[in-house]
Amino acid sequence: MYTSFAEFYPFYLSQHANRLCRRWHFIGSTLALICLAQLLMTFDWWWGPAALVAGYGCAWIGHFVHEKNRPATFTYPLYSFRGDWVMYWQMLNGKISW
Repeated sequence: MYTSFAEFYPFYLSQHANRLCRRWHFIGSTLALICLAQLLMTFDWWWGPAALVAGYGCAWIGHFVHEKNRPATFTYPLYSFRGDWVMYWQMLNGKISW
């Protein structure tokens, strides 16, 4: 059991060692952001669930197909959600390769 995000994040990164898994996460997070932008522009609430399906669906493809592990979100949903956005930002900034 992790008591802080700082303690959890190295574990989170270890679950994303495969470059294709990280790419699927990046794609899913980008699609989720696009869906959320559509929600804000159109007020069509269908985009909310679409954001969740896009984000988690792509991430889970990365885990089950490429990383061959169980997504950390099943055990640590809040830390994993935060970890995904930290990893996304670090990929954008070149701190993590993709």
